Amino acid sequence: MVIYLILFLLLSITPMIWLNYVFSKNDKILINMPFNGLQFGQMIIDEKGLQGVKIEKSLSVDHYDLKERKVRVSEDRLSKKSLTAISIVCHEIGHAIQHQEKYKPLEQRTTLVKNTAWISQLGSAILMMGIPTILATGSYPLIKICLILAFISLLIGIFIHVITLEVEMDASFNKALPIIIEKVPPEYHDACRSILKAAAFTYVIGVIRNFVSIRFIWLLLSRIR
Repeated sequence: MVIYLILFLLLSITPMIWLNYVFSKNDKILINMPFNGLQFGQMIIDEKGLQGVKIEKSLSVDHYDLKERKVRVSEDRLSKKSLTAISIVCHEIGHAIQHQEKYKPLEQRTTLVKNTAWISQLGSAILMMGIPTILATGSYPLIKICLILAFISLLIGIFIHVITLEVEMDASFNKALPIIIEKVPPEYHDACRSILKAAAFTYVIGVIRNFVSIRFIWLLLSRIR
């Protein structure tokens, strides 16, 4: 059990360290860059004819809101002239382009997340609060039911993350990268490509966590008779 806990921490922390390193390394202000994140994003929206799509500051993580057709990015990135800023904005606008083109995996992910949200929330609640409480009672049949529910929730999470990875890869390399190659000086292309890769692979962390968690729960289930 201890080995799986250590493995879970390593596989969760290491990718995050890499992501933060890539983003921080390329977040320096470039005086010769002709646009900040907001200006770059608005230019793309206008050129691509993304009717109704707006850019605004995010109060949480960077994302594209399909329902409201809004690209939400942190205020710091919107105002900064850095490779990380313009690449992240371009990546999120890539989702807006997918939305306009009715990109199937994006629609599938949205539908799946909407229909399975309650299962994921239930699984998370069981993992965080339910199992420790039930373990204290010693009710093995109830423990087994909760573990099975958590197991199903994690399987759904993996499926969603796999679809999400396809969506993110497309947004980074099929939508955003061609725009950056066209608009940004060639000497910055490799750095932007690394940032877009990091943006896309953020969801790999979720897949890894779920795989390790599933293995852990399977071991618990195998010990409960």
